[in-house]
Amino acid sequence: MTEQHASADDVRSAARAAKEAAVELAPMSRADKDTALHAMADALDAATDDVLAANAEDLASGRAAGMADGLLDRLALDADRVAAMAVGLRDVAALPDPVGEVVRGYTQPNGLEIRQVRVPFGVIAMIYEARPNVTVDAAGLALKSGNAALLRGSGSAFRSNAALVAVLAAAAEKAGLPRDAVQQVPGTDRASVDHLLRARGLVDLVIPRGGAGLINHVVETASVPVIETGVGNVHVYVDASADLDVAERIVVNAKTSRVSVCNSAETLLVHRDVADEFLPRITTALQQQGVTVHGDDAFAQLDGVRAATDDDWEREYLSLDMAARVVDDIDAAIAHIRRWSSGHTEAIVTRDLDAARRFTARVDSAAVMVNASTRFTDGSEFGFGAEIGISTQKMHARGPMGLAELTSTKWIVTGDGHVR
Repeated sequence: MTEQHASADDVRSAARAAKEAAVELAPMSRADKDTALHAMADALDAATDDVLAANAEDLASGRAAGMADGLLDRLALDADRVAAMAVGLRDVAALPDPVGEVVRGYTQPNGLEIRQVRVPFGVIAMIYEARPNVTVDAAGLALKSGNAALLRGSGSAFRSNAALVAVLAAAAEKAGLPRDAVQQVPGTDRASVDHLLRARGLVDLVIPRGGAGLINHVVETASVPVIETGVGNVHVYVDASADLDVAERIVVNAKTSRVSVCNSAETLLVHRDVADEFLPRITTALQQQGVTVHGDDAFAQLDGVRAATDDDWEREYLSLDMAARVVDDIDAAIAHIRRWSSGHTEAIVTRDLDAARRFTARVDSAAVMVNASTRFTDGSEFGFGAEIGISTQKMHARGPMGLAELTSTKWIVTGDGHVR
């Protein structure tokens, strides 16, 4: 597909239209938003053939360009995947509306009534790679939380995303939502992304979802607020007191249940006191699942283990590879994590309550697991019902981001002629 260029004026015009739509969206009732979400789901079901035809063109272009099989799989749609996207919209409609929720409220001694309530951000821009399903997920979550959505997928999925946005936007408008509440950002070149990132005053929040390269570019370029998501250099630490059966089960699941996601474990740390017994056992278990272990000197003595370097300690593999190291104690494990972690998820396997408390208190990541797989860091697993990404920063949103994390707050103060 020929790259499509968009000027700063083109992008700002789309953002300006989204800003106007956001003003109308903010006060809309839950019933109105839910009706629109159901209409969007029905329209998506009805337009399955058109969406698949557009996706087939993207796949053909991807194959011609030599796109890797893994990326082609993420790009590919079929009838079941389109149906699942429609179900996702209906699931979002069933969730409670966060807008208007009173976070806290009280009455001052002078009689002033003070409330902090949830409100939409306004315009949320999503920048993401490959997966067309993100187009539908992001649109649904943004609209449910009262925000207008500016959607910028990768050029490889441009036709698929354009078809999806056309269906969603038309259905939403027909159901009573403001025009331009859902838009695809014009252009497929990087310049159009940069124009979006500099649309200060028009874009209220940008959420990048993809690899480290994309996220770093967004963070370093943006002059609008950004929530970092997704990069997961995730660790599992097996403590001296661990039940080794439990440890093996957790490590194998955390690494192999799905390797291409950000909550997949990338590094294994093992306490020296259990190393003699656990290292050959876990190495064999991982190798049986096709995992290549990149280990320190202790691990490297075992057959099939590659010697690890600093690149392995900092790397998010997203593949059947795992770095592994023996540590002297829990403090050494914590020090390693603080040095190399991306702040996503870490886990400890232990039967020692004090060790669990020390680990959870001193490890500074968005999610910390005790005797559980890192794969549970997920909005649906946390009971949110839906998720737009996993934040690795420390602003208002940290960890899995559900509907509440797509809102800000404002203070409403009610008096009776009060003056100061």
